[in-house]
Amino acid sequence: MKKILVARRAPPAVLDQLKARFELDYHEGDVPLSADELRARLAGKVGAYITGTERITAELLDACPGLRVVCTMSVGYNHIDVAACTARRVLVTNTPDVLTETTADLGFALLMATARRMSEGERLLRDGGWKSWAWDFLAGADVHGTTLGILGMGRIGQALARRGRFGFGMNVVYHNRSRLPADVEAELGARYVSKGELLQQADHLVLVLPYSAESHHCIGAAELALMKPTATLVNIARGGIVDEDALAVALRERRIAAAGLDVFEGEPRVNPVLLTLPNIVLTPHIGSATMPTRIAMARLAADNLAAVLSGAAPLTPVNPEILPL
Repeated sequence: MKKILVARRAPPAVLDQLKARFELDYHEGDVPLSADELRARLAGKVGAYITGTERITAELLDACPGLRVVCTMSVGYNHIDVAACTARRVLVTNTPDVLTETTADLGFALLMATARRMSEGERLLRDGGWKSWAWDFLAGADVHGTTLGILGMGRIGQALARRGRFGFGMNVVYHNRSRLPADVEAELGARYVSKGELLQQADHLVLVLPYSAESHHCIGAAELALMKPTATLVNIARGGIVDEDALAVALRERRIAAAGLDVFEGEPRVNPVLLTLPNIVLTPHIGSATMPTRIAMARLAADNLAAVLSGAAPLTPVNPEILPL
């Protein structure tokens, strides 16, 4: 039987699916393997089932020349050196589509919680700080009828646009590397603007763009300075997209009203300054965290792995140009 590594704890049904076809080396834990441990356990394996925390580098690939396929249980794949995989004819797959609506739900929940100061209110209540009513007590920002700005208009961005436009009557503006077709814009009620216009117009800005060298810290001090002082910022993309030090300054000095973050640059470590700020909502990278969605992601990663190692085409390849293997 072909040998594969399952690098993190996985749903039992998915493990059973893989055990029926492959010889498994299973890391039954939630703490990621170190780089040295990952390299040692990938030796002699033809396939790897990983999550978004295992880094696949050129050096690791050179140490594991038998590896044929890396299947990540995530949409993002910036933890994988795809160019190095392609050069060595190692196929990479990810898990798009199955988490779109769930992640958009979380994004909109963060938007609502941020705009309406829900975390701040809960902390105040738990700490015994709720003593009386006042006309401006924990007064936040409206969501309905305001302008939703979306940076990155892929599947999740479009799902957010539908929620904002049709659920809350929001005016939707967006910026993307490429403009959507006119019929899609019309369907979503979304208007394309420049990045600068997006920052200036949005009452609530949501980041949903992929992480890359080009998008690293694409929201920094200069970009935050363009936003309204009443605006909120939500990041459900990747942590490195936001300069967290610049964001902390903007929040502390009330240059923007509030922020909601589900992702962090050094996660699971969180910038300690962010933890001290009252006007921020923080969640531990749970955008896709519902049981049905996580199981669907796990199954898709396993299906991709099984397909490739049986000589079939994978469902969601990242580098399909090397097919057939």
